[in-house]
Amino acid sequence: MIEEIDKTYVQIENKILNHEIYQSVKDYSKAKEKMKTYLEVGQLLKNVDTKYGKNVIKDYSNRLTIKSGKKYSTSLLYKIKQFYSIIEKVPTLSGKLTWSHWYEMLSFDDINKIIYYVNQCEVYNLNVRKLRNRIKSNEYERLPVDARNKLKSKDELNIIDFVKNPIHIKNSENKELISEKIIQKIILEDIPSFLEELGEGFTFIKNEYIIKIDDRYNYIDLLLYNIKYKCYVVVELKVTELKKEYTGQIMTYMNYIDKNVKTIEENDTVGIIKCKQDNEYVIKYCSDDRIIAREYELV
Repeated sequence: MIEEIDKTYVQIENKILNHEIYQSVKDYSKAKEKMKTYLEVGQLLKNVDTKYGKNVIKDYSNRLTIKSGKKYSTSLLYKIKQFYSIIEKVPTLSGKLTWSHWYEMLSFDDINKIIYYVNQCEVYNLNVRKLRNRIKSNEYERLPVDARNKLKSKDELNIIDFVKNPIHIKNSENKELISEKIIQKIILEDIPSFLEELGEGFTFIKNEYIIKIDDRYNYIDLLLYNIKYKCYVVVELKVTELKKEYTGQIMTYMNYIDKNVKTIEENDTVGIIKCKQDNEYVIKYCSDDRIIAREYELV
């Protein structure tokens, strides 16, 4: 058994030492090479502790540290082993993610949570700091339960599935929220962050979008467009809890956009009401499932 332990160690040592040499001469592709090395080492480490005993990885750590001159701690080797076990479960290994990206996700127990953040890194080209901030904001946990279930079962997702609850709105100047006008101003100060909170493909068209219904002018708080789903999105901002008249108001606006703005090639307009507290009773009896309500939280 000692020969088998040493044989596995020699394989790991060779990969680690080759990795250290590569780090010094091929600066431009260090990240890619590190991922390759750690995957191969992780595969070798996959069963060594269960097969040879829990002290084997600790012994490998000591020997590698002496041989390479760098500290390959026991915890790092376990992280590398864990990394390989995760990669076995994800659909593909993204070329956009570095070891530092993966390190942020190694503590997750839910593989669906990992897959979600991997996809977000790919779609938005997130650096490690931005990924960390999203994890810290509990972005995955703020997805509706239905959306998370769809991710697990790999069902088809729609435009409203990734709209978080609550929606985080950045309030960099710590304004006191007392009206819809102020919350609109806060959103407009960092519209890219707000659009990312809603999900993929959202673009900004105009705030206070003017429409004329009969002889009266009305103003849509925010009119957006979703490129991915090819539809307009009407957003209404409220500082109170959801009321039934709000659903009637936004439905009127959506119908106007569908009749007067959208083309035949585009899908029906979607409505999002942002309110202080969600009222599930009102939404339950709303006749249009294109309308959703989400709470908001100033951060």
